[in-house]
Amino acid sequence: KADKVIAVSELTRRIIIDRYFIPADKVVTVHNAVLPVAGILKSLPSKNFKEKVITFAGRITYQKGPAYFIEAAAKILKVDKSFRFVMAGSGDMLKAMISYAAQLRISRYFHFPGFLKEAELNKLLTISDVFVMPSVSEPFGIIPLEAIRAGVPVIISRQSGVQEVLQYALKIDSPDTFDMANCIYALARYKGIHSLLKRESTQELNALSWETQASHIKKIYDHLISMFY
Repeated sequence: KADKVIAVSELTRRIIIDRYFIPADKVVTVHNAVLPVAGILKSLPSKNFKEKVITFAGRITYQKGPAYFIEAAAKILKVDKSFRFVMAGSGDMLKAMISYAAQLRISRYFHFPGFLKEAELNKLLTISDVFVMPSVSEPFGIIPLEAIRAGVPVIISRQSGVQEVLQYALKIDSPDTFDMANCIYALARYKGIHSLLKRESTQELNALSWETQASHIKKIYDHLISMFY
C-alpha cells in the first residue's frame, strides 16, 4: 500500500523487489549514517598493554556469524598467541559461543563482557586494533561505522549493506574463516595497511552524516507531496 519504500541499503532494496515483488521504481535506497562524537572518544583512555585486541560487537545470534569469528580466532592463535578477542553482546547463542571457545581451548584469549551500553562500547572500541562484523546477513550494520568513528579499521561481510558505503574496509564472505583470519592478522600486524584503512575509512565516514541522509529522505517526501497536491 506504500507510495514509496525506503531501504537502508541496495542489498535490502533488492530483497524487497525480488522476494516481495514490489515494483523497482517504488523502492529507493538511503543508507544509514552515524552521529559524530569524536571529541568524547578522544578523552577516553588508550590501550596500555601490548596484545592486539580484535573485537566483535552485536547480537550473538546465527545471523551475526559469531561462530565464524571464534573459528578465525582459533586459526590465528595457533600461530600467534599475542592476541585478545572480545565478543561483546548478548543473544541466544552466547552460552554456546562461550562453550565453543572452551572446546577449541582458546578461552584464556577470549572475553565475553555481555551487552555493553554506549559509553562502555566506546571504551572497548578505543582500545581495539581491529573490528570484525562477520554477519551471514545484514540489512545495513551501523556498528562498523561506530568502530571507524573510534579510529578502528574494520573487516566486514560482503553479505552486509554497509559494505556499499565503505570502499576502505576489508571484505570477506563470513563462512570463509581462513580469509577472515588472514585479514585480521594482516590488519593487526601490518602498520601500513592499518593506517591506510583507518585514514581513508574515516574520510568516507565524514561524508556520511545523518543530516545528509535526512536531506535525501526529505526530497523523497517533497516529491510525493508534489504528486498529490
